[in-house]
Amino acid sequence: MRVIGLMSGTSYDAVDAAACDLERGHGDAAGELRLTPLGMIGEPYPADLREALAAALPPAGTSLAEVCRLDTGIGRAFARLAARADRELCSGGAELIASHGQTVYHWVADGRVHGTLQLGEPAWIAEKTGRPVVSGFRPRDVAAGGQGAPLVSLIDLMLLRGRPGVSAALNIGGIANVTVSAPTGDPVAFDTGPGNALMDATVRELTSGRLAYDEDGALAAAGRVHEGLLERLLAEPYYRLPPPKTTGKELFHAGYAGSRPAGFERLPGPDVIATLTRLTARTVADALRPFGVGEVFASGGGVRNPTLMGMLREELGSGVLRTSEELGLPAAAKEAYAFAVLGYLTLHGLPGNAPPCTGAVGPRVLGSITPGARPLRLPAGPSEAPYALVVRSPDPR
Repeated sequence: MRVIGLMSGTSYDAVDAAACDLERGHGDAAGELRLTPLGMIGEPYPADLREALAAALPPAGTSLAEVCRLDTGIGRAFARLAARADRELCSGGAELIASHGQTVYHWVADGRVHGTLQLGEPAWIAEKTGRPVVSGFRPRDVAAGGQGAPLVSLIDLMLLRGRPGVSAALNIGGIANVTVSAPTGDPVAFDTGPGNALMDATVRELTSGRLAYDEDGALAAAGRVHEGLLERLLAEPYYRLPPPKTTGKELFHAGYAGSRPAGFERLPGPDVIATLTRLTARTVADALRPFGVGEVFASGGGVRNPTLMGMLREELGSGVLRTSEELGLPAAAKEAYAFAVLGYLTLHGLPGNAPPCTGAVGPRVLGSITPGARPLRLPAGPSEAPYALVVRSPDPR
């Protein structure tokens, strides 16, 4: 099956589309799902849509009218990119589109997730492309008592299966999350805290919006970590909660740290950015340390920040830091590919969550299906879900 995965993360700056061919193994390899990448494309949100989205996100207030407008605007943006991905990556042969949508609220209270909201109406995608669309992946896991995240943990476990020792997958988006896999015992996955969220918000404030992020980690590299500010930030109670746990910009929003938090008003801007960069590296390493992880495979936008990656290597110590390219998936596209796989599982009636990682009471088929231009016919599927994901090189022909 040829599938397109659509993703926009907590940085809410762009929509990514990754296309792949997915095929079940046969015989002794029946437990494998084989993924052949076909490429990735992306488009930034239109400026007015991004500004409207930023203005509506917590802790700001909004209205139901604005939520409706955002749902349509995001759905149309996803639909445009899906149609382009079908033309450019699939030669018009896509059979399924899996859309994560745009997370705008993750309702966490007393250590539990009570609800989650992703915008981007899938009907616009189905109408534009004529293809069936799987969307709304997270709520079913939440309804089953789970955190609804990180859903990519199932794909991480399939990719890491069979590796020696304790391995971890790390995604550094607006929020950072990890999946830890060991040869014995249950896996674990959770959000470690801010990935790029606080750094990006502070860079925008310091530059009056001229820069959206710390390109190449240049600002952080020019600054010095302020230990007093770092200690204050590390006092955040979230870091001491046991997994499974999730968080988002409801907590780590633009006003959380700011460029001049109380008591630190005179710090130079680069020092603040350096300190926030160290905060991300430290909290990731602190989260992984109890598990004795020997290798970490990183993905997401944070991989493009060499200062952050350097700090991560320092903090991880003996843990070997790699990128998801070594597992066959580009760091920038891994989450979009992951949701392509989750959409494939849903269409085949197979569960897409990892209960030990999300905290759900059991495996669940995730999401809802919006039919395309043709009558919806669900494919016959195997009775058991695949346990390994094997990434294969595209045919050079």
